[in-house]
Amino acid sequence: MMKDFNFYAPTRVVFGRESEKLIGNLVKEYGGHHVLVHYGGGSAERSGLLNVVRQQLKDAGLDVTELGGVVPNPLLSKVYEGIGLGRKSQIDFILAVGGGSVIDSAKAIGYGIPYDGDVWDFWDGKSKPATCLPIGVVLTIPAAGSEMSSSCVITKDEGLLKRGVNSDLCRCKFAVMNPERTYTLPAYQTAAGATDIMMHTMERYFTKYEDMSLTDAIAEALLRTVMDSAKIVMKEPQNYRHRAQIMWAGSLAHNDLTECGTEKDFATHKLEHELSALFGVTHGAGLAALWPSWARYVKAKHLSRFVQFAVNVMGVTNDFAHPEETAEQGILAIERFYREIGMPTNIRELLGREITKEEIDTLVDKCSRGGTITIGAMEVLGAKEMRDIYEMAKLGALPYSFFSVGSDRWYLTARKRIRQVTRNEDITVTSIGSCKASNPQ
Repeated sequence: MMKDFNFYAPTRVVFGRESEKLIGNLVKEYGGHHVLVHYGGGSAERSGLLNVVRQQLKDAGLDVTELGGVVPNPLLSKVYEGIGLGRKSQIDFILAVGGGSVIDSAKAIGYGIPYDGDVWDFWDGKSKPATCLPIGVVLTIPAAGSEMSSSCVITKDEGLLKRGVNSDLCRCKFAVMNPERTYTLPAYQTAAGATDIMMHTMERYFTKYEDMSLTDAIAEALLRTVMDSAKIVMKEPQNYRHRAQIMWAGSLAHNDLTECGTEKDFATHKLEHELSALFGVTHGAGLAALWPSWARYVKAKHLSRFVQFAVNVMGVTNDFAHPEETAEQGILAIERFYREIGMPTNIRELLGREITKEEIDTLVDKCSRGGTITIGAMEVLGAKEMRDIYEMAKLGALPYSFFSVGSDRWYLTARKRIRQVTRNEDITVTSIGSCKASNPQ
């Protein structure tokens, strides 16, 4: 079955070398007179990009106010600061210079300046946005896709609550993208960005709606391209062609194109939001640490989808007689890719230590909002399922071993269970060593 859809992607994309030279005219075209230039740390300043932006706005005759200091996992306190500054300066346009954190902070400020109440009302579910100041972007970090998405994720300082709001009102008027501006990104940030881009597509690809073959093909091509290009730019950081592939993929992955006819799941994102809010880890790295465990938790009920992913995206040979094995090999393959680009595949690798039971309790409580909500669409997860996945992700999977007992094929999981592939049955075992009858292959 294919789901009906309404695709809306109004953001104007200006892509290529020296595209920053059009910033001033673009802001004027979309009604800007007094611009709030919003950015993060010192990299935009050190690279000279901010000076280029300032000059372009000055040449266009625009008034400028600046607000820097956005951090990864952008904070509500900075949003409040921007709202106060914006009202005082009578800002009528916001220009975000940076990546997803800066863009989301700009969107939240855009919501808050014209709103009479507390802007957190939108993330707390007490109110819905009715308007937003116009926003433009000069993108420096391809990852979040916020430059073309309707999403805005903010962390409340008190309690470290990380929440998202979706509304077409905050979609950016334009996005200026010069792949050369990504040459100096650190390898870890490049890898985390590629992971986030892929996950935005995978959260839509893994769906109960399986009849939209064109959307599937677009998603699969995007995923393969990002993997290929990520491996190249890790070795050749100034490879324009492959930096450009990643940058454009980041926008396409989160502008809802790969959701047409399907339904987004985003359970892994919801699980990760609590992880990065509590520990301050990089979002893409947190996704890499969690997704394999989510996949193994839900794949038995959605085996055909995981087989398709394994074959069409990860290049696994389809074992038609043993689809469970094919699906597992696909998950193993993406774990190998994560390791190749320096991403973690479990929480221990992410944090550098084992997560405690008390910390998992906190993650589950926040993600489920005290057990009052569920997450996911392909597979709906309550508090119990959330806990199971966090527990699975503590150490991730041991190397999976397929073996035979008589005419049956089995594999051993990290949770000390063996699954009979041909019968899809679980049998709990007391220890790895108790499987004396197995003949590893």
